[in-house]
Amino acid sequence: MHGPRLAILDGEVLPADEARIPASDEGFLRGDGVFEVARLYQGRPFAWEEHLARMQTSAENLRLPFDAAQVDTDVRTLLAAAGPVDGAVRVVVTRGGARLALVEDVREQPAAITLATVVYAPTRILDGIKSLSYAANMLAGRLAVEQGADEALLVTPHGRVLEAPTSAFFYVLTGDATLYTPPLDDHILDSITRRRLIGLTGAMERVTARDDLARLDEAFLASSLREVQSVQAIDGRWLTSAPGDRTVEAARLFSRMVAADLGLDA
Repeated sequence: MHGPRLAILDGEVLPADEARIPASDEGFLRGDGVFEVARLYQGRPFAWEEHLARMQTSAENLRLPFDAAQVDTDVRTLLAAAGPVDGAVRVVVTRGGARLALVEDVREQPAAITLATVVYAPTRILDGIKSLSYAANMLAGRLAVEQGADEALLVTPHGRVLEAPTSAFFYVLTGDATLYTPPLDDHILDSITRRRLIGLTGAMERVTARDDLARLDEAFLASSLREVQSVQAIDGRWLTSAPGDRTVEAARLFSRMVAADLGLDA
């Protein structure tokens, strides 16, 4: 099955394609709302408490009324109805007051992908907010595809490498075995998967310039849905290792951590 399967809207479980919010809701009209996506393994959401806490912070920073306990109850009710599925749960709270959660399939990803740099200026006022206003991120991905790549790598007008539109970016420089990732101070998302991987791998934050991309030995993207995904080329330059040793290690450590956290068979 592909696409959303089951939903809960304001406490009512129903087929996802029957969930409706009013056309007047400013979450729809203006992208005024917050969201989170957590990966499901056998019906269990990975790092759900961290996702819920970040959603609370996003709502507070957006001055959006938010009832964390009610959202938590909604998600647990939905997952009980959905059963032991693998996929993702997407949670949305809008300015109009709608609480929506969807159980979705996760698109199968290739083992390695290509990236193209796309110039992007982060919106400072939305720092610390995972809002519904994701049109710029989605457009960046489409622009990368138009360049013949699979996904975008966001770079500021001043040449600072940031992240992919929906994923953190990690890399290893040629001749240096250290795993690096751009710093949060450069206004990237405080990704939960990124945070976990830094703890697992000892990755270091490093201000990353566009010129550094010519010196990469290996790289990968990381997110709730991608987990750890190797990068094989950036702007047409093929990397030496795809996947490289640090990428393989990160994927192994992350998979083992998920299994341990959720009590799954490794």
